[in-house]
Amino acid sequence: MSEHTYTNKLIHEKSPYLFQHAHNPVDWYPWGSEAFEKARSEDKMLFVSIGYATCHWCHVMERESFEDPDLAEYLNNHFVPVKVDREERPDVDKIHMDALHALGQQGGWPLNMFVTPEGKPVTGGTYFPPRPMYGRKSFGELLRTLVSVWDNERDKIYTTADQISSHLQQKAVLNDTEHPELTWQAEEQAVAQFRSSFDTQYGGFSHQPQNKFPPSMGLMLLLRHHHRTGDSFSLEMVEKTLKKMYAGGIYDQLGGGLSRYSTDYKWLVPHFEKMLYDNALFVWALIETFQITKNPVYETAVRDVLSYIEKIMKSSNGAFFSAEDADSEGVEGKFYLWSKAEVMEILGIESGELACTYWDIRENGNFEGSSIPNRPRSDQDVAKDFRITVEELQDQLRIARKKLMAVRTKRIRPLLDNKVLTSWNALMISAFARAARVFGDSSFEKTAERAAAFIFKNLKDESGRLLRRWCDGEARYPAYLCDYAQMTTACLDLYETTYDPVWFRKGCELSNEIKRLFRNENGPFYDTGIDGEVLLTRNAEGYDGVEPSGNSSVTNVFLRLNSYGLESEFFEDAQRVFRCFSPMFNQAGVSFCSMLSGLHFSLSGPKEVVISGRRGDAETEALLSEVRREFHPNTVTAFLEDGDNKLTEEIIPLASGRPMLNGRATAYVCQNQACRLPVHKVEELRELLDSSYFQN
Repeated sequence: MSEHTYTNKLIHEKSPYLFQHAHNPVDWYPWGSEAFEKARSEDKMLFVSIGYATCHWCHVMERESFEDPDLAEYLNNHFVPVKVDREERPDVDKIHMDALHALGQQGGWPLNMFVTPEGKPVTGGTYFPPRPMYGRKSFGELLRTLVSVWDNERDKIYTTADQISSHLQQKAVLNDTEHPELTWQAEEQAVAQFRSSFDTQYGGFSHQPQNKFPPSMGLMLLLRHHHRTGDSFSLEMVEKTLKKMYAGGIYDQLGGGLSRYSTDYKWLVPHFEKMLYDNALFVWALIETFQITKNPVYETAVRDVLSYIEKIMKSSNGAFFSAEDADSEGVEGKFYLWSKAEVMEILGIESGELACTYWDIRENGNFEGSSIPNRPRSDQDVAKDFRITVEELQDQLRIARKKLMAVRTKRIRPLLDNKVLTSWNALMISAFARAARVFGDSSFEKTAERAAAFIFKNLKDESGRLLRRWCDGEARYPAYLCDYAQMTTACLDLYETTYDPVWFRKGCELSNEIKRLFRNENGPFYDTGIDGEVLLTRNAEGYDGVEPSGNSSVTNVFLRLNSYGLESEFFEDAQRVFRCFSPMFNQAGVSFCSMLSGLHFSLSGPKEVVISGRRGDAETEALLSEVRREFHPNTVTAFLEDGDNKLTEEIIPLASGRPMLNGRATAYVCQNQACRLPVHKVEELRELLDSSYFQN
């Protein structure tokens, strides 16, 4: 006999989010034809509820409403309830989120929409309370109102549904009808927007009225602006933000890893869930800032984040999990919080006072009576207060951290969303590959290669098409543009780390599939493939949300491929995407930072570098170190191992016919396929990389 009173159709789903709801009294259906056929046959609207496994307010609404038998009975009798994991089906999520925005509402999750049997959104919202509060109707009141309108004034519902659908279809895809000039103005305008909203005291930007999100893609654009113009304030904004985030409560001071966002302007009180993509992009920004500044704090931060990923977010087969929940034992943040008395008991008076001072752990707490460790003061200031050296402080803190972690590991850890998503894994593969390249760490390289090998082995169907999600042995859902484009980026990052041409070839194969599956001759690339489910709209997004948009990643990777000497179509496709979204750059450039980084690469006239030599040879390694460790964002690099170049020269046109000269390691630097004389010395290579446009 089952221990559960209720079981619905989600019991067969692999998604942790859907499976969480498998024993609700709500008769949930997964998204699919069965739910829509039931709605048509029973003449009901669908209630489409979208969320993800580590969503705090999704948990709240489940406890308050979806586990209420009376409310569930009413919902089952009058609607067809459908649950969607937004991370598995971003296409379904986007349509319904766009519909909510069309209704003039702010988006978020859970996203709850009411939909006609024909699949047209009517109305909805995010979190609905069980009783009227926050200026919102209760969930039950909303259901009864909609049933009354459906039964008595159905024409109003269909009029609204048709209007929303028409609006969504008109805005789904931009066309390249005009040809605006692409200049540095878009970047300058975005930088100006960042300047105007920069928090000079705590870093970050006040685009959001209350919360602060990690702005990693924006920081990387600011680094490029600094590199191009020498503007010191662009670098200052980046450094202030990264340091404050890394020292704040948004960063797990004991276990490592970045939370989703901060609920205050000081980066102190986080929304505690940890997402794979946030941590990957944070590492990207930290690495680039290290390349410019050489400040070891950024390398320390990179290693700390990646250590967390290796310990907690990496599966035994090498792939990366999606997220850790905000809640533990039903309480947000419980796993991460400490009282001062608890710390003092664990560490003793002397070490406890030092630890509490350093991590700002207070008697009265700073989050519901308990404290979130963060570092509002510098190591130097705290060491001075305790009359010890910084080295002694750090030694004591290492011991304290070890003792506190021993206690924390005995707590009930938040839920781990163990599904493997292709694009999110690709972002983290790039993070490990870039860290390996810049810091010379072979263990990072092995981690990146192992994760990529998992994707290519397990996230493909019988035809070889890339898939979106793997979980508990099941791979499912055709991959989206973002999956293909980010995985292509990861392959190029792996090539520039390992110089194994197999990774470059895999990137080329994926890029050709992008053109086959997602191509739009008159506009940006579609988010879904030609073989995907037919939905209300087929979108082509450029906005960079929590990760780079598919079109942003396409522009970046296609321009890199073109710089390696591959066909001009890659360049032309990237330029078409830029033109389609350029009207939005000046208005909302801060929302297109990854795409603007691609435009930066294009306008800069990227340098093409080939180094020919023998790995391990001092002169070769010195040349490689220049292109690996230094900040040269507008370059591509190929390497030819002396005497073993056949495959590389076959698949990378740039590398063809670039031998070692006079038996010495040799660097070739080109721009727009026009090359300067080859050089042997690091100083000569650096001068060529830093120089302005070549004179042909």
